[in-house]
Amino acid sequence: MTKQKVSRRKFIGGALKAGALFYIVPRHVLGGRGYTPPSEVITRAVIGCGGMGMGHIVSNVEGRPPETLAVCDVDQDHLANGMARAGRGCEAYTDWRRLLERKDIDTIHIATPPHWHGLMCIAAAQCGFDVLGEKPMTHTIAEGKALRAAIQRYGRIYHVNTFFRYGNYYRFGSSMMLKKLVDSGLLGKPLTVRLSQAQGFNWKIKEWSGRANLAPEPVPSVLDYDMWLGPAPYKPYHPHRVHQSFRGYWDYDGGGLTDMGQHYLDPVQYILGKDNTGPVEISSTAQWPQHPDAVGLWERVTFKYADGDVITINSGEWGENEPDGLPFIEGPRGKVYDSYRTDPPGLFDLLARVPDPPRLLGFDEAVRTRQKSGLNEVSSHRSCSLVSLAIIAIRTGRTVHWDPDREEVIGDEQAGRLVSVPMRAPWHL
Repeated sequence: MTKQKVSRRKFIGGALKAGALFYIVPRHVLGGRGYTPPSEVITRAVIGCGGMGMGHIVSNVEGRPPETLAVCDVDQDHLANGMARAGRGCEAYTDWRRLLERKDIDTIHIATPPHWHGLMCIAAAQCGFDVLGEKPMTHTIAEGKALRAAIQRYGRIYHVNTFFRYGNYYRFGSSMMLKKLVDSGLLGKPLTVRLSQAQGFNWKIKEWSGRANLAPEPVPSVLDYDMWLGPAPYKPYHPHRVHQSFRGYWDYDGGGLTDMGQHYLDPVQYILGKDNTGPVEISSTAQWPQHPDAVGLWERVTFKYADGDVITINSGEWGENEPDGLPFIEGPRGKVYDSYRTDPPGLFDLLARVPDPPRLLGFDEAVRTRQKSGLNEVSSHRSCSLVSLAIIAIRTGRTVHWDPDREEVIGDEQAGRLVSVPMRAPWHL
């Protein structure tokens, strides 16, 4: 039987039940200068020890309570790397379901390919864990809806690992300042926001394109390929399908759109005050037809909202590029905001009397306080839905009409099927 450490959520209650403590205990248990008591340590398990997952693993240092208590991966080499990074006090798992049986872990960090995000996050919430998930939040909109419901049903904290709403949004200043500017009404309505190479956004669509007609190769002995596929359709193994290049295949991800989309679009949803809604029309210009397996190239996607606001994204790597000189945010009658010019002049001097938006909480603070402000399950699902809707427009080659309240495609059965994609048995929502 595995010896399990006491988590911060169990430590305080257990100590109180025990009554007064008359024991000699190690200094690190009591806390103080240079020491962190176990009651203050937010423990974690990390599922997925590839490129992104290694960034979630905290090295456990001698003399301090360990923070990373478990790592999990279906590739033995990745798992060994994760264990080496975590060090003392960490246990290795090859089946993520066994990890969720632990009672001494506070948070689960999920850094697998996106086709696993929804199922793992939902199961973690059901088992009582708070969750920090990699972007995109989920692989499909239906998975996002189910995850949002699970987080709320079980009273858990969820954040997606993207960060631009918390600080500077590229060269355009802080996201909070931009939200304050939009909320002030000084730019007017409706607004157009542009995210293209001309504004400094790299969509990486050539970097993460897939390859058609891959010749099957033997599965490496270190990889449990069936478990790696999980809910995704069975396809013969090829090294380009897994690990660093999985983004190039629709079964697991969506190319540069899903690599960068939630990073770029989440702050815009926040800035425009649309954390609880979505667009009503999504159109695209892209290679046609798109390959059914390998992610292809696209030029432009346009999101239109019911209030007239528009977000346009342009890849700059296929078709016609966005012209230079267009502003990041543009309002009616020539009112603009960009890093190099504003209209009216002295725009920020006029914001002094406008109240600041509510403070945003990071993941650890949200876990400690049980407050949801920032990248919670609602806002994260809505920004991830933009990415999924863009993919649906690209793959169908048609304008998608979307009901953001019911979260349904209007009048297009083929597009609607991409909202909820069947999973390979026995996996299901």
